[in-house]
Amino acid sequence: MHRPVESPRRLRVALFAAGLVTAATFGTTTIAAAQSPDGKVVFSTTCAACHQATGEGVEGTYPPLAGSELANGDEAKLIRIVLHGLTGPVEVAGETYSGMMPPWGGILKDADIAAVLSYVRSAWGNKAAPVTTARVAAIRAATTSRTTPWTAAELAQVKP
Repeated sequence: MHRPVESPRRLRVALFAAGLVTAATFGTTTIAAAQSPDGKVVFSTTCAACHQATGEGVEGTYPPLAGSELANGDEAKLIRIVLHGLTGPVEVAGETYSGMMPPWGGILKDADIAAVLSYVRSAWGNKAAPVTTARVAAIRAATTSRTTPWTAAELAQVKP
């Protein structure tokens, strides 16, 4: 059985279209693809199952992000929660939640975390500043030895 050989140009076009390369040269023209993650997409695929598409969470289990002091507060705490998870009770808007948030640091890249947190901090009426990829990278580097999820008490000790 003979399988046709893909031309290098056709292969570059396919890889570029699939988002597997960020730039491709076609003849004399180089085209670069924007690779910035979409925070809303990251949220929909990673966070919405627990925090809901509306950001309202699930009563008693998963805290709301809409209007949340956590979402609108210190980005360093939020980054740590996404990187390493959160366990134990946490109080949000005067209500205690006991669900466990898994760590996403091993799955999400720094740019994904920055994008999703920037989305959360600007969606559903939240008005906090965006999170940068550099800030996520710095906190990831500073907390590389962490192997367990954070608790609310530990996060209370984190300085901005």
